[in-house]
Amino acid sequence: MAGAPPADEDGSPKKTKQGGFKTMPFILANEVCDKFATAGFNANMITYLTQQLHLPLVEASNLLTNFMGTAAFTPVFGAIIADSYAGRFWTIAAGGVLYQLGMLGLVVSALATALRPAPCTVAPSTTACQRANGGQLAVLYLSLLFTALGSGGIRPCVVAFGADQFGVGGRRPGGEQKWSFFNFYFFTMGLAVLLALTVVVYIQENVGWGWGFGIPAIAMFVSVLSFVVGYPLYVRVKPGGSPFVRLVQVVVAAIRKRKEAVPEDAGMLYQNKELDAPIAADGRLLHTNQLRFLDRAAIVTTTDAVDSGAEPDLWRLATVHRVEELKSIVRMLPLWAASITLIASASHNFTFAIQQSRTMERRLSPRFEIPPASMIIFTTLTMLVSLSLYDRVFVPLARRYTGRQSGISYFQRMGAGLAVSVLGVLAGALVEGKRRRAAAEHRLLDSPGATVPISVFWLVPQYALHGVSDALSTVAHMEFLYDQSPESMRSSSAALFWVAGSLGNYLGTLLVTVVQSASGGEWLQDNINRGRLDYYYWLVTFLMVLNLVYYIVCFHFYTLKSFDVDAGNGAQRRQDDGKGEGQTQSVERETELDAGPTGTSKNCE
Repeated sequence: MAGAPPADEDGSPKKTKQGGFKTMPFILANEVCDKFATAGFNANMITYLTQQLHLPLVEASNLLTNFMGTAAFTPVFGAIIADSYAGRFWTIAAGGVLYQLGMLGLVVSALATALRPAPCTVAPSTTACQRANGGQLAVLYLSLLFTALGSGGIRPCVVAFGADQFGVGGRRPGGEQKWSFFNFYFFTMGLAVLLALTVVVYIQENVGWGWGFGIPAIAMFVSVLSFVVGYPLYVRVKPGGSPFVRLVQVVVAAIRKRKEAVPEDAGMLYQNKELDAPIAADGRLLHTNQLRFLDRAAIVTTTDAVDSGAEPDLWRLATVHRVEELKSIVRMLPLWAASITLIASASHNFTFAIQQSRTMERRLSPRFEIPPASMIIFTTLTMLVSLSLYDRVFVPLARRYTGRQSGISYFQRMGAGLAVSVLGVLAGALVEGKRRRAAAEHRLLDSPGATVPISVFWLVPQYALHGVSDALSTVAHMEFLYDQSPESMRSSSAALFWVAGSLGNYLGTLLVTVVQSASGGEWLQDNINRGRLDYYYWLVTFLMVLNLVYYIVCFHFYTLKSFDVDAGNGAQRRQDDGKGEGQTQSVERETELDAGPTGTSKNCE
């Protein structure tokens, strides 16, 4: 066998009574409550910062995108802890507790009058509202820090933990259900976000911020509790040691042997089934011809001790599987990077688009007015509808023409999502131009608090197009990272999904800062009627077009991951064909360089 059966975190073999759909109520209940809390907290945060803490729009926007960027970067550390030491279950549980503490801090901040500035109406004679002081902002920052750390434990692990319940690579019953899990997961999360955008945002706007933050805090408590209750039913994959250490070992070994000539015959490179077994239960990765300078790490020299039964010095000699782990990560990075600009382009939906909607006609009846942050509901609704239509209508139809079980590959799905996102930003530019012209026609350019006589539903197209983009690109991006990453690094690879979000939000902050500086503050003003937000949207549209071209080029040159799966006396080579379908074919067992009885290397069947 290419590897021993996967073991639980306690070292015992996985039992068939564990895992499967019976675990989903606990995992998804955890995620529904978590997403409900997160969305209820994030969606209207720009309003809290500008209306309650009285921060300027640009400062509040940058603070929020910086926070979202930090929260999206902490999953890197959570993934390292999960893959190397604690396992996914305990990392998720600890992250939930930290997030709960951060939410409680926000509740206290919203309830205690000493922790926020006085309302503007208290000091009508002043020329400007009193902004939050350093101490009040410190409480906010500390609370945000705890929520960011909590996200770091939850985000990189939940999707991989859920997929663990169905197995990987067909080694475990139910593995064929894994990809449906991704669509089901994002659909369920969308429902939670939808609930938060309607209920929590309304409470924040019309009841108070204490309850507005308190309800998500209660939801987070339920999230942690429901997850822990399902403990006996879970498949809990044992950590396989730090994958990052293995990657560094390969780099060091390659540098040490930089003067060695790489053999033309890949069969001469070092392989060791027993050494790779704990990290290659799905099968060992096959040698590829890209990044061949890294193959030097697997060259056996006279100074390498490969005696029978002895583990080599991994800082001098790596197996082909370990070299290919690093190669697969490096090959993924260019395609992964295309999502960074996508996140940056969508980040304005939580900042500038909310400010746009605040100036537009939102009243549905004399007694009901749509909260500005609730406009994001159209992104979520469109995403949910798109996911349903994709699975139920598009995939069966596409399958007839492509012959692929998934209809199209996740590469094609990501590309389609990027293309739709261009249309979303373009719609935003056109609508903002129309809104600003309406403000000028009615002489409201210097009345930022006035309602411009244009319906807020003009913003629906940009929100809806971003929802379609999410349904296509977000799910496909997660599938890509899970499928093409090394088996032992799936939490770490899932963390790349959130790191892209982190860098995307930081890029959004950088873009706003550069635009603000280059335009002399003319484009992005607190009074958006006088600003030129439409110019900003046109700039982002241009960047998104460039990003789409970049993605197509990277896709053209991408090399797929392939690995061996033992089957009887031979082996099967499985190539995860994201450009097509996963293919399995019989191949002759590759020669393996093992230790001979005299300590020299030999080829064996």
